[in-house]
Amino acid sequence: MTNILPSYVRGSWFTPTDTSAAVDVRDASTGEVVTRVTSKGIDLAAALDYARTVGQDSLGALTFHQRAVLLKQMALVLTDHKPELYALSSRTGATKVDSWVDIDGGIGVLFTYSSKGRRELPNAKVYADGPVEQLSKDGSFIARHIYSRLPGVAVQINAFNFPVWGALEKFAPAFLAGVPTLVKPATPSGYLAEAFVRILADSGLLPAGSLQLVSGSVPTLFDDVRLGDLVAFTGSASTAEKLRASESVQTGGVRFTNETDSINASVLGPDAVAGTPEFDAFVKQVVTEMTVKAGQKCTSIRRAIVPRTAMDAVIAAVQQRIDQRIVLGDPRAEGVTMGPLASVEQRSEVLRQVARLQAAGGELVVGSTDVPAVVHADGTVAPAPDGAFVPPLLLRFDSEADAVHEVEAFGPVSSVLGYDTLDEAIALVRRGGGSLVTSIATHDPEVAVALLTGISAFNGRVLFLDRDDARTSTGHGSPLPQLVHGGPGRAGGGEELGGIRAVLHHMQRTAIQGSPEMLTAITGIWHQGAAAQVGGRHPFRKSLAELKLGDQVVSASRTVSLHDIEQFAEFTGDTFYAHMNEEAAAANPFFPGRVAHGYLLVSWAAGLFVDPEPGPVLANSGLENLRFITPVSPGDSIRVALTAKQITPRETDEYGEVRWDAVLTNQKDELVASYDVLTLVAKS
Repeated sequence: MTNILPSYVRGSWFTPTDTSAAVDVRDASTGEVVTRVTSKGIDLAAALDYARTVGQDSLGALTFHQRAVLLKQMALVLTDHKPELYALSSRTGATKVDSWVDIDGGIGVLFTYSSKGRRELPNAKVYADGPVEQLSKDGSFIARHIYSRLPGVAVQINAFNFPVWGALEKFAPAFLAGVPTLVKPATPSGYLAEAFVRILADSGLLPAGSLQLVSGSVPTLFDDVRLGDLVAFTGSASTAEKLRASESVQTGGVRFTNETDSINASVLGPDAVAGTPEFDAFVKQVVTEMTVKAGQKCTSIRRAIVPRTAMDAVIAAVQQRIDQRIVLGDPRAEGVTMGPLASVEQRSEVLRQVARLQAAGGELVVGSTDVPAVVHADGTVAPAPDGAFVPPLLLRFDSEADAVHEVEAFGPVSSVLGYDTLDEAIALVRRGGGSLVTSIATHDPEVAVALLTGISAFNGRVLFLDRDDARTSTGHGSPLPQLVHGGPGRAGGGEELGGIRAVLHHMQRTAIQGSPEMLTAITGIWHQGAAAQVGGRHPFRKSLAELKLGDQVVSASRTVSLHDIEQFAEFTGDTFYAHMNEEAAAANPFFPGRVAHGYLLVSWAAGLFVDPEPGPVLANSGLENLRFITPVSPGDSIRVALTAKQITPRETDEYGEVRWDAVLTNQKDELVASYDVLTLVAKS
């Protein structure tokens, strides 16, 4: 008897004993039963409470950097187990390329968020957003915005097409934010999600309660979530609307984000005629998006919008490339480049939607809806009635039809539409009602600008494809961890990925007001007006373990002479008139006459505050937020106050980064310049 797929809840594996409601999950190529799935007997409310308590406690004890290091370690463990994941993935209908997109893509998300977390977030538990707002003249009352993690659980409901990437691209930013995850994979491919969760659970890397998996349905989910929780859904627009309408979302404060099916487009520019690199790149991309994952991607091209005069050439080129490149069959067979859909039910649904497109006027110009002959695992070629195979299908629309902008056949299906003007092309893209992505193949900047101006508000991402980037482009259908994945309108109105943006989606932004001392304590960032420790040992003589926020050195003064200015100009070659021509400088409304170079002052400041002997300070790694405020004339003097502003140990190195607040003032105590100095400092 086929095994029941287990769930991972409350820190252990659970296999239902009541299998009366279990459903069979079959191999997409052969129809053989792979596993059976039911969630009968799972206490979902208890699982959510476990995340809110145990998961919150374990993740809350860690800083951003500590969580980021764990993400990298998880990625390395999954990398070691890729062969077994690939073997399972083939049963979902995925070819090696498809599995690479899903499995390696998901692992890549973990690596990316680990790297970005350590580079772009503090080694702390609170993230400061934006500059300080001064609320009082004397600086005793200030404000700024911070992000703190949500106190609940991130419930992630995923689609069948990407059981690994779809889960990890949601899990990684939630984990980095410090919010525990409960994953509900789609049933047809849930056994692959179960496999990667089991690998992570066995690794010992998961903090208690940080990741749970429910195999099967979750009918009471929206009765059990509450304020502080969030639900991220990937799937159909119709299902998303039903979930969004639940009381817990409408009035209960549960955050709900969704990424849904969208009628994405690719536009061939009028300059991209047959024979140009842009035309070839466009055709290659259309075929790729029809055939990778058998077209089962939320980012696939559903509408190829081309100049009306180019329709025949595009169709012929698509047919030729499919004939040359695409071999349909069992992914385990040698030479197969396109596998089946995820299930026979999905095959029926795709063919039903194709029939709707045909009824609306679409002419099938590439492929056939008849049962295809396919390559079997043993190398024979014959129909596979129990497999979910559909060949690449391209329809042509020569007349206006609403259906092509509304009906999505979620498979290897695309449609060609013609346009005469760029305004018509823009209107066609917009009729999709909001998309995840539109790509534009053109080498004409004016065409690119015109199209972007007309369609950007209707898309989450726009890709420009031309001869300069065709070889290196990641492609129309590839969401990247660094860029937002989502789109307006029909695409769901959500936003996933996008680097640190996705981490902040799992946090609450709060405006905090108070004294500099209080905001320093809350944020771990020293603020002007907070206590400073002056005197004693120079801060540059202190290791990271010894250095404290507010440790400060105040320099002696140094007077600027005209000779200093001229010497600096001669040495650097910066002979800008404000430094060398008294009459011209005096005519400038910003200067009283000749003034010192700003970079002369910054250089002098370094000389005034530095302690030159070898010690814990290893290197100067940068300078940020430099502002010149008051000009310095010959005869003026400057001094600098340097204060330890933020201390960021690196989890995997013997040093960390210290951000210093540098303030230059003149003999009248007027602010001359301010900036942040970044140094690398040994931990001990």
